[in-house]
Amino acid sequence: MLVRFLSLLIFALSFSVTQAQQQASGSKPKLVVGLVVDQMRWDFLYRYSDRYKADGGFRRLLTQGFSNENTFIPYAPTVTACGHSSIYTGSVPAINGITGNAWYDKKAGKVMYCTEDSTVKTVGSTTAAGQMSPRNMYSTTIGDELRLFTNFRSKVIGIAIKDRGAILPAGHAANGAYWYDSRTGDWITSTYYRNDLPTWVQTFNKQKIVDKYYGEGWKTLYPIESYKSSTAQGQQFEGKPFGDKSIGFPYDHKELIGKNYGSIAVTPHGNTMTLELAKAALTGENLGKGDATDLLAVSLSSPDYIGHTFGPNSIAVEDCYLRLDKDLGDFLNFLDQHVGKGNYLFFLSADHGVANVPGFMKANKLPAGTFDDIGTMDSLNTMLKEKFGASNIILTMLNYQVHLNHKIIDSVKLNKEDIIEEVISFLSKEEAISRAFDLSELQETTLQSTIKEMISNGYMPNRSGDVQFILHPQYIDGGTTGTTHGLWNPYDSHIPLVWMGWNIKAGKSNAPVYMSDIAPTIAAMLQIQMPNGCVGKPIEAIIR
Repeated sequence: MLVRFLSLLIFALSFSVTQAQQQASGSKPKLVVGLVVDQMRWDFLYRYSDRYKADGGFRRLLTQGFSNENTFIPYAPTVTACGHSSIYTGSVPAINGITGNAWYDKKAGKVMYCTEDSTVKTVGSTTAAGQMSPRNMYSTTIGDELRLFTNFRSKVIGIAIKDRGAILPAGHAANGAYWYDSRTGDWITSTYYRNDLPTWVQTFNKQKIVDKYYGEGWKTLYPIESYKSSTAQGQQFEGKPFGDKSIGFPYDHKELIGKNYGSIAVTPHGNTMTLELAKAALTGENLGKGDATDLLAVSLSSPDYIGHTFGPNSIAVEDCYLRLDKDLGDFLNFLDQHVGKGNYLFFLSADHGVANVPGFMKANKLPAGTFDDIGTMDSLNTMLKEKFGASNIILTMLNYQVHLNHKIIDSVKLNKEDIIEEVISFLSKEEAISRAFDLSELQETTLQSTIKEMISNGYMPNRSGDVQFILHPQYIDGGTTGTTHGLWNPYDSHIPLVWMGWNIKAGKSNAPVYMSDIAPTIAAMLQIQMPNGCVGKPIEAIIR
């Protein structure tokens, strides 16, 4: 009897604790916060983990949160606009229409930027940087569905230095999206959302916080000799974003004050500034304070600018993540105070990874190389003119695809199939290229199944090219300094995904999941409809 009584008592106590936790957190979270770290490879969670602080963000996420260790991007090209769209739509470029940061639009007959919109005007500056909207994205986001479900009582806000990093995650029905105008040093929006800046953005802009950061400059957070996970600074294959004379730490940015507002993006201060604006949005919009769940989508653009310039093995990137660890810890603490622990659902992920700098790889006897896409396009056009007698048969080589000039081909009655055959033959002889094939015959092409599926998921006829080419592993399109991303390889497609907060139990899983599973997982947790182009699935380890 005593044993049974103790068992019932323990059960009753555990039930009451669980019930109290559920009551404290509510049946739904007050706020969903998505943080996309632009160009964060999965291994950055652990590469510098011995230096992440106990009160920092990454260690808290990995100890208190749940990490999906094998999260992959399910399409190519693995670039910023596609990544942000896929995370929040639960879809792929073949459906949501965001097939690159830019693409050649066959119907419009021109190259289009992913968020360009000439029908709207800039709000917050006199430049054209605000002529942007989400209209080029065909499907809804999880924020759109949240707004629909609550009869538009939920608030949805997007924030990023990059316009596409703010606009595409926020979606079509967002209350606002705010991005950085590098010409003025102010945060702006467009008339798609509203005709004036809210007071909290105006107040933030008046601080001219960018000049404060320039005054501080960029020195390493810790003694530079302690950066053991990185190569020495000043390598020939690193870029020089602050001028040829600025080739190493510490960087003095005082001369940039009031003159060059764009360079802040190539420093960790860009992350700090973005998260400070996110805090201002939380208080200014009273996010998480209403009777319906709100959503804040934040993207940190600076890691991408820093990574492109210096490469993932640089001191600059290591310092970026050590500083981000501190900023992230501060931001999570702010959420605790503003919304309350257990009252918000937080996830961290990335839009893509990054390749190692080819120069670094070669210096360490590892295979790598570069591909001159502009030079190759010129050579292709020269060859095709000799064979077919027409100029400019190739329009662009965006997104690792060759786009033919169909107007010229049709006007002089050339055989498109013959041209494609010549293009494939030419590209196949290039040292950097592994495969080249007719995109319209993708399903009949003998290709490794994962790669074939990723390319298929990225293909939309009106916004994709005629010939696809794939580079060898660790080959990039670019010059002798810096690096990039965009292909199927794990360094580009293996990204972090860590959840924390409302109804999240600590742990990790190595089961494979995909970027497109994030939105349907949130939809399942909130018990709302998933986005209308969604092809992902709820992650069982999260919703169990």
